[in-house]
Amino acid sequence: MNIAFIPVRGGSKSIPLKNIKIINEKPLVYWTLKSANEAKCVDKIVVATDSEKIKNTVLEFGFDKAEVYDREPANAQDTSSTESVMLEYINKSDLQREDKFILIQATSPLLKSEHIDGMMKKLVESGADSIFSCVREKQFHWIETPDGIKPINYNPQNRPRRQDFQGLIVENGACYINSVGNILDSNCRLSGKIEFYELPPETGYEIDEKQDWIIAENLLKNFYK
Repeated sequence: MNIAFIPVRGGSKSIPLKNIKIINEKPLVYWTLKSANEAKCVDKIVVATDSEKIKNTVLEFGFDKAEVYDREPANAQDTSSTESVMLEYINKSDLQREDKFILIQATSPLLKSEHIDGMMKKLVESGADSIFSCVREKQFHWIETPDGIKPINYNPQNRPRRQDFQGLIVENGACYINSVGNILDSNCRLSGKIEFYELPPETGYEIDEKQDWIIAENLLKNFYK
């Protein structure tokens, strides 16, 4: 079985109840839920929440693959990791070690069904154990050290042209796939041999702050009519 898991809590401080706040005429969680429901590789979707408002909103969508899991309050705090609720659900479910666990973040509304299917295809064909979605960032990075700042991904004496610059692979936080067994063994969404799946640049926006919301909404209006 391939299960898509979307954790959404009601206690967001930067944007209250942001997971059901309207963006491009739909609640935020609708967009990733829609993509997961349309992905051919997904057999079941579990939305894990501690909020009755979010639960009711999700159920009203009527997506045929989706169900809601009532996550424990202890794993829905500001300090709670995503892995904590993943493991909570896995340990209470009847999932098998070989089942694929597709973690999807509701804060990445530009994720599409074809992205999820493409990730699963690459994971299987590559023989990797886990895979994450990413974007390619073509910016020059520096790091502060006790001896001053130093470049970490290019040589200032030989500045490459943008078209010749490979850039950096950056997690966009949208989607991760691993097996249930690997997650149980490592307590981590990524483990073993790790692959990456590159997505379009616009998917690099993850909604955490109010300014992210403005950018993501405008992108949604352009890419999702």
